[in-house]
Amino acid sequence: MSQQDQGADATQGRWLVIPRTLCFVFHGDRVLLMKRAPHRRIFPNYYNGLGGHLERNEDPASCAVREIREESGADVTDLRLRGVYNIDTAQNNGIVLYIFTAQAHTYTLNYSHDEGTLYWVPINEIHQLKLVEDLEIILPKILEMNECTIPFSAHLSYDTNDQLVMRFFQEE
Repeated sequence: MSQQDQGADATQGRWLVIPRTLCFVFHGDRVLLMKRAPHRRIFPNYYNGLGGHLERNEDPASCAVREIREESGADVTDLRLRGVYNIDTAQNNGIVLYIFTAQAHTYTLNYSHDEGTLYWVPINEIHQLKLVEDLEIILPKILEMNECTIPFSAHLSYDTNDQLVMRFFQEE
């Protein structure tokens, strides 16, 4: 199959997505979260995992590793896909978010940019933080997963009051 046979030029009337990753790095009983800087456009002053946009030449897992390294300096192992979101932003395009977990072998970080401040948060204290709204739902789900758990699939949208609506695919 050639590049042209892929049909990527057939965008008229199609819903297009921006691919991103979200990564939760664990070490012992702690998870690495970033409190986003107040000047950031996306989720200012909220705690979130690490991640960002896929580059043209990478797959989601490579992006996750790159973003973890760029945002924390951490080298990780045991990278696992935990879920995929289809986020409907009520615009002509949306976001596909690949959610990963990974393990760090040290608490030492090498961080030197202005996206936010990194914290190793005890897992039993994450509920006390100002989290990005979906994390309260998915972090407990992720913490229950093991190496054999199938990744979850979810559709996220917003209702008429701009409140998050999450629908998880349920296998029958």
